Amino acid sequence: MLTPGDCPRVSMRSITKAYPGVLANDNVDLDIRVGEIHALLGENGAGKSTLAKVLYGLLQPDAGELHWLGKRLTLSNPLQARKIGISMVFQHFSLFESLTVMENIALGVAAPANDTLRRRINEVSAHYGLLIDPDRDVFSLGVGERQRIEIVRCLLQEPKLLIMDEPTSVLTPQEVDDLFVTLKRLAREGVSILYISHKLDEIRQLCDAATVLRGGKKVATAIPRQESAASLAALMIGEDVQPATRLSDTVSGSPVFALNDLSVLGGSHQALSLQGLNLTVHAGEIVGIAGVAGNGQDELLSVIAGELRVYPESMIWLKGEMIAHWSAGQRRRYGLCSVPEERLGHAAVPTMTLSENTLLTGFHRQPLCAAGLVARTRCKQAAQRIIESFSVQCDGPASLATSLSGGNLQKFVVGREMLQSPDVLVVSQPTWGVDAGAAAAIHKALQNMVKAGAAVLIVSQDLDELMALSNRIGALCAGRLSSFYPTQDVNAQQVGQLMGGQSTLDGVA
Repeated sequence: MLTPGDCPRVSMRSITKAYPGVLANDNVDLDIRVGEIHALLGENGAGKSTLAKVLYGLLQPDAGELHWLGKRLTLSNPLQARKIGISMVFQHFSLFESLTVMENIALGVAAPANDTLRRRINEVSAHYGLLIDPDRDVFSLGVGERQRIEIVRCLLQEPKLLIMDEPTSVLTPQEVDDLFVTLKRLAREGVSILYISHKLDEIRQLCDAATVLRGGKKVATAIPRQESAASLAALMIGEDVQPATRLSDTVSGSPVFALNDLSVLGGSHQALSLQGLNLTVHAGEIVGIAGVAGNGQDELLSVIAGELRVYPESMIWLKGEMIAHWSAGQRRRYGLCSVPEERLGHAAVPTMTLSENTLLTGFHRQPLCAAGLVARTRCKQAAQRIIESFSVQCDGPASLATSLSGGNLQKFVVGREMLQSPDVLVVSQPTWGVDAGAAAAIHKALQNMVKAGAAVLIVSQDLDELMALSNRIGALCAGRLSSFYPTQDVNAQQVGQLMGGQSTLDGVA
């Protein structure tokens, strides 16, 4: 077997790929050696996902060559890539929601959905700490659980090269640690890994080498362990990035949003109930809710946003009004805006333009309609404001949502809600999949909202983000909320205890 010191397992030479109006990859070179974990870094829209898709056979380059163990390689489709041992975990999930976990995996590995496959799924998922029930319907799963399906599906194919596009964006710190144990073991066994992530501390901990893209060009290589997170961010962005810090530890604003003993029964035997939730958010305050995916976050966001209405009316309060029976539109008009966890398909319609996606939620609080008709020019102008304010890399308001990179779509969705000037903003995973510079911009925008008197509720699995931004923090576990504590009085380990189901912390007021 080849060792890491031999010729690269895969070489990409002068790869160039253009889309209409965008040069995604411009003469890019990349080598990945046997047993190497190689990071691919860059801002949103820098060309990382495009390069990965070329390597997986999803896209054909306009120019350049691929080599596999020194021999010229042509990939016309992912099937050819999988046959030689290339697997990919996508940033956006490729799952059929109406099928079970096992049925989805069967489609990916070209195997019958039978007891043999069920046993293999259970063995692999247990071995790698990615537990998932093969018989669960995908529609009933949270984002983190869906991510596990993608990873398990790849591992079942026993890959020689594993491409991972933002694999930890919705995993808890413990899940990340477990995944890293798995990846390091795979590397020791000779598997090569191309790892795409914006979490620079993870890159420093995990990766042996890094290639940095900016504007579609390769601009640097680095050994992550010899760099700091700040220096890696500077290589990506071309300038220093200042991380978010909490604005204040004291909040004097009045309560503007509250949950009062909120309980929701699951709609099926798989659905999770919400049980007796109590929460108050004040003007000028950021409240953080931590939690492992699948513990009721989706249900909570649906109830707050008005997608799922509950009774009695006293369960949800907004600016002194009982709103549990109000529709999503009524809540928006009264000042409650929200950003769901799933950006493509829930927060934005993939086949609609950015201008049209702006209209979908914006017409409640902005003059985007006139005399009962869509004011297309106003929609276009509103979309352009979002694009400019949040540095969304795209081809303008006419771009389809599905044409944006994951991070740029996230910036657009978050920006769309912020620019409606809500009194209360509820946002799930605000910086999921965005680069360090974009994350800093979103954090600053959230803090500017709070300075102006808005109330913000953040639901996130990124503890660093919650600890940096929140005035108060708690956790959601198995449909129950813990007590909330001033963030200055707790540490990440204590929040982890709350995420694990502990309702209160000993010795913390």
